[in-house]
Amino acid sequence: MQKIRVGVLSTGNIAATMAKTLGCMEDVEMYAAASRCLEKAEAFAEEYGFEKAYGTYEEMAADENVDLVYVATPISEHCANVKMLLENGRNVLCEKAFAVNAREAREMTELAKEKGLLLAEAMWVRYMPMAKTLQEIISSGAIGRPYTLTANLGYLLESIPRMMKPELAGGALLDVGVYTMTFASIAFGDDISSIDTSVIMTDTGVDAQSSVTLSYPDGKMSVLNSSLRALSDRQGIIYGTKGFLVVENINNFESITVYNENREVTARYEQPRQISGYEYEVRACKKAIEEGLCECPDMPHSETIRIMEQMDAVREKWGLHYPMEKK
Repeated sequence: MQKIRVGVLSTGNIAATMAKTLGCMEDVEMYAAASRCLEKAEAFAEEYGFEKAYGTYEEMAADENVDLVYVATPISEHCANVKMLLENGRNVLCEKAFAVNAREAREMTELAKEKGLLLAEAMWVRYMPMAKTLQEIISSGAIGRPYTLTANLGYLLESIPRMMKPELAGGALLDVGVYTMTFASIAFGDDISSIDTSVIMTDTGVDAQSSVTLSYPDGKMSVLNSSLRALSDRQGIIYGTKGFLVVENINNFESITVYNENREVTARYEQPRQISGYEYEVRACKKAIEEGLCECPDMPHSETIRIMEQMDAVREKWGLHYPMEKK
């Protein structure tokens, strides 16, 4: 495979960001766009340069020329959309949060393995070079033994209808908090001994903002804050016995600054030049498809499921169950 032919399922804002990114990638062919409305698909395809436009998702799924489909529908639709694509023989890159819950995530990944197709979660920071840089800095002992992590991510999202609707798996945790949990996972791993949390709910019945504390058997602790009604600094900070480090923007790892015991800067790492950052996950999928893999090594299915399990545990403590989970 020289160029990978990519289809985009849905035509919202995040799909537009992906389309702009694809248009700047030499190893990608912008093949098709799909919407439930043909006019929207045609307008999207014309604006961003896709060859074909489909007025149903099923039509794209049936097109054997599509090498990879990027799914950018609401979280509540991911499981059904992904299963439909896999059943039709398509490789899939699905936006985060990957599913409503871990049960759906297991069903999706098991089907991908059964069909021998690639299925990857578009948790873009996992694929970025800066994620590996962060792990290397921690492993080097530059801040000594790390013990404490904080991560804050908040955006003003209450005006976005899907964020406020339980039937669309809305709320801050699955859309924003997933980044804080991923940051903790990248830095501290997933061997968690306990989860504690507090939450403020919206009038519509989803989480507006929350704090989650993860404790680890070796004495480490992560405090993770997410919000859809307050703007945050987006920082991730890891504190150790010989210093600390600050990651600017855990949603895109813009820089990492290392401080010593005297709180003096000892090193700074800048994000490599990139298109948007989405290109890393697309190239990882291309490589995985070429190698006949069902998952990307940078974002294995086991990791996707572990994060979903953690979010399930948090929501269980809140008593937040989405309508589709009550059936």
